[in-house]
Amino acid sequence: MMLLLATVAVLWIPTAATAAVPDDPRISAAIEAWATTPLYIDPDYASVADVGPMLAEIRTAPAPVYVAVVPSGTWFQEKGDPELLAGWLANANSKPGVYVVMDGDETHAVAHEIHAYAGGSTWSSGRDESMSSQLSDFLDGLKLNDRYDAEPARTTPLTPRPVAEPEPERFTTSDAIRNGLGGGALGMAGGALLAGVVLGVAALVASRRGGRS
Repeated sequence: MMLLLATVAVLWIPTAATAAVPDDPRISAAIEAWATTPLYIDPDYASVADVGPMLAEIRTAPAPVYVAVVPSGTWFQEKGDPELLAGWLANANSKPGVYVVMDGDETHAVAHEIHAYAGGSTWSSGRDESMSSQLSDFLDGLKLNDRYDAEPARTTPLTPRPVAEPEPERFTTSDAIRNGLGGGALGMAGGALLAGVVLGVAALVASRRGGRS
């Protein structure tokens, strides 16, 4: 019985880990490339990525670094959360390190099962800045320290922040008086106008009758 439970546990652990990573061609392509090189470049970025200098930056980093240059945004599965995409990549690759996602303008990363701070995100300084320079700027913020927990990277969306509802407007006695006076004044003005119209019509009718007699 114990052997059976152990076998089930061994089979269940990788299944649960795999279930957290969605089926995405960007992820599968990056994992395949990372088997031989720590840098994956989507074909759409082949003309702008300076591969040699980028690899040099990766290999001189103080920790294992895996870089994926891929498109990202609100229309992809990560819904505009590139750090979630980096977490999926990290869990799919199943190796400790820093996982970097770049799209030519922004650089985001997460630390995965390593005592490190990945620096959040950085933005390109302009169209002339090379991708290797962007990567270098990002890796300059990488910090290794045992005080950082070596936890698995996040694979679930962030919980939306609750939106505070505006407090209902308080209705005071002075508001009631002002509204009452305002309504009364409006009613009096409307009544006077209506009375004027009625009197005018009556006078017109009377004058016409007088003309006939």
